[in-house]
Amino acid sequence: MEYKTLGRTGLKVSTLCLGTMNFGDVTAKEDAFAIMDAASDTGINYFDTADVYGGPQKPDMEKGYGISEEIVGEWLARGGRRDSLVLATKFYQPMQTDPNGRGLSAYHIRQAVEDSLRRLGTDRIDLYQMHHSDMSVPRDELWQALDILVQQGKILYVGSSNHAGWQIATTHAAAQARGSLGLVSEQTYYNLMERTAELEVLPACKYHGMGFVAWSPLNRGLLGGVLDAPSQGRRARAGVAQKVEAVRPQLEAYEAFCKELGATPGAVALAWLRANPVVTAPITGPRTLDQLNDALASQELTLCAEALARLDEIWPGPGGEAPQAYAW
Repeated sequence: MEYKTLGRTGLKVSTLCLGTMNFGDVTAKEDAFAIMDAASDTGINYFDTADVYGGPQKPDMEKGYGISEEIVGEWLARGGRRDSLVLATKFYQPMQTDPNGRGLSAYHIRQAVEDSLRRLGTDRIDLYQMHHSDMSVPRDELWQALDILVQQGKILYVGSSNHAGWQIATTHAAAQARGSLGLVSEQTYYNLMERTAELEVLPACKYHGMGFVAWSPLNRGLLGGVLDAPSQGRRARAGVAQKVEAVRPQLEAYEAFCKELGATPGAVALAWLRANPVVTAPITGPRTLDQLNDALASQELTLCAEALARLDEIWPGPGGEAPQAYAW
């Protein structure tokens, strides 16, 4: 397993992050334990979860919130691996019907961190991430609340997720004006097929010395060999067939090229992300041990310049950074 520092910090994380969104939802607890055991045994030290993972995310539905955190917490309690793990979670999403049970207000932050600490069974969260931006909250209010948690030792670092480039810059600048460390990472939707982040989010992370973590690196399974296994798991959902047909020529070219490389499509998609020096780690969210093993295989795959150029031909990006990509 390879490790990188998370942005400008001294924190070293594995270049593959274990995502736990499926735990408690489509992956049963004992299967989740087996996945975490295997991930830890192979050197993955970076686990990512969120307070809403594990069940329904609408406040009027039966409670399902927090199940993923609870499963991770049970695994930590029985395995004794807490001090070797970089534990990341997220807050923002509605956790109750109360209007203050969501967002980035100081009120909600205080409640959210205590609830996550309790579910995870730990005294600290290593990376506490804003799941989405909430620019209606004053930046001073946001950072005052987070700075207090850092001072109390309840969180160590602060990250963002699903933020635009300007939101990253604005939020980070407000922290620096207070003398705070500020944002150390951004977690964004990014993969071979969806490359909008190359316009502003990746450049913002590079400029501010932030780690970049890519979620949905297989684009919800479309880059995982969907043509060879069209009916497996979530690929059988209504609407996936239409998505496949919309990009079938590219998918056919992509999967054929992966066969030329002698690698699985999933491994190639993850290796492509690892080849970008701005990317700290992609998040793999396995439902099964087989899916975890496929992700781990990507660690042995290095793509040459010719292979990267061919992938750019199949899945072209936006043309570089903004504004050069579209202005001239």
